Amino acid sequence: MSFFGKNIRKIRNVKNMSQQAFADLFNLKRGTLGAYEEQRSEPRIETIIKIANYFSITIDDLLTKELTVNHLLRFKGDFSLKEGIGIQEKFTTVPCITEKNSKAYISNFKNEVFIDELPSLHLPINPSKTFRAYSVINLEMTNHDRGLYPKDIVIGEFIPKDIYKKLNNGNIVLGLINDDLILRRLYITKNKFILRADHKNINDITCKIEDVKELWKIRYVFYKRIPEHHSAENLEEKFQFLEQELTKLKNKL
Repeated sequence: MSFFGKNIRKIRNVKNMSQQAFADLFNLKRGTLGAYEEQRSEPRIETIIKIANYFSITIDDLLTKELTVNHLLRFKGDFSLKEGIGIQEKFTTVPCITEKNSKAYISNFKNEVFIDELPSLHLPINPSKTFRAYSVINLEMTNHDRGLYPKDIVIGEFIPKDIYKKLNNGNIVLGLINDDLILRRLYITKNKFILRADHKNINDITCKIEDVKELWKIRYVFYKRIPEHHSAENLEEKFQFLEQELTKLKNKL
């Protein structure tokens, strides 16, 4: 088995190209390219020559070595950094689950090719961690006109199973549980998860930890609107200010 599949995937990542865009460049079907990347099939020699020539990579390197990003950046053509520009910051690519693709995600969440084809965000966040974006589709996480509304986007950090019980209660998480994607606050009791909505009229969901296929702890939120400044919050801030001033006066006396 050659390194061809791994290498063309690495090339796509460096160039921020989708499978479809890369396939169109060389008159391939996206499914065919996916099969190459998953090492389920090997390409024709004509295809290998076209790709090698286009990116100024030797056929030997393309087939027999696992290319690194630094290696690719040394090649001619589109991979070379232009003089005077310097090294550009590379943002983390975050695949996004939307209302339209959520059902397909539930069936294909382990399929790397499918994940690569999801719409994505490019954000200046920790590249060493794995993130998933999710477009909110309901009002379960609203409370008194505050909270998460449909089309707000949350960004979750992947949580391994051995970390589940170390999570603090009350964290907002996105969970793939059985065959549902659920965005709620997490509370853990022994070997069970309680997923609680902020909306008071929504019942809790209780499940076993082994029912959780994926778990993402929400780290960031992008609002579709500008959050309103509520008068109740303003009053609370004023009370806190007055309390601090009274404390200062007491200390002076």
